Amino acid sequence: MNKPLMPKATAVWLVDNTKLTFDQIADFCGLHPLEVKGIADGDVAQGIKGLDPVAAGQLSREEIELSEKDAARRLKMAHAKHSVPETKTAATRRGPRYTPVSRRQDRPNAIAWLVRYHPELTDAQIGKLVGTTKSTIASIRERTHWNMANIKPADPVTLGLCSQIELDFAVQKAALRVSKSGAVLPQAEGPGLRPASETVEHDGGRAEREAEEAERALDRKARLDPEAFFKPRPQQDENS
Repeated sequence: MNKPLMPKATAVWLVDNTKLTFDQIADFCGLHPLEVKGIADGDVAQGIKGLDPVAAGQLSREEIELSEKDAARRLKMAHAKHSVPETKTAATRRGPRYTPVSRRQDRPNAIAWLVRYHPELTDAQIGKLVGTTKSTIASIRERTHWNMANIKPADPVTLGLCSQIELDFAVQKAALRVSKSGAVLPQAEGPGLRPASETVEHDGGRAEREAEEAERALDRKARLDPEAFFKPRPQQDENS
C-alpha cells in the first residue's frame, strides 16, 4: 500500500483531528505505534505542522468516519488524481544526462580524467556519465580542445557529475566488453616503474658519489671542530 508523502505531518493532523487509534494511524503513515503515541504525548515531531490528508487528496472524510467506527479497520489510500512520473535511473536513462549550468565548466576536466584513467570506456559511455557530446570527447582525446591548456583531470564523482555506482557500472561493463572481444585492456596513463637503465647506477655517477662522501666528511669534521664549520670549504678541481 502506498504511504502519504509526508507521513509524520499527516500523523500529526490525524492525531489532532480524528478519533483514529494509534495502530490505524501508524499503519496508514508507515510509522510505529509507539511513535504515534509519542506524537500524541508531544515527545515526537515537535514543531511539525500537521498536513490535512483530505485536502491533499490522500484520504476521504468517509474513509476516516468508517475507520473511526471500527478500530480494526485499516485506512485505505485514495486513488491519486495525477500520476507521478517514474524517476529515471542510470539503467533506464537514454542519451546524455542533463548537467546543471553551474557544473558544465567541469565537464572537460571530468572527460580528461576518464580518458586518462579509464581508456576502456567508449565515447558513448563517457557521454552518458558526464552529459557531453562525442565531438567534445574527441577533441580532448586528440588534445585539440580550445581550452586544452587549462583542463585539469578531475574525478567526475568528486565533481558531482555522476555517482560512484554509475562509474563502477560503466567501468565493469567496458572491461567485460574488452575481455569478450579478446582485445588487450588499455593501460591507464600515469607514473609507473622506471626502467632499469634509469635506476641502476653506472660509472658515470662516480663523481657525484665522491662529492657526497666529501660533503659528509666535512660535516663530521664540523661536529668535532665547530670552528671548522665556518671556514671556507676547499673548492674541487674542475678537472677532477
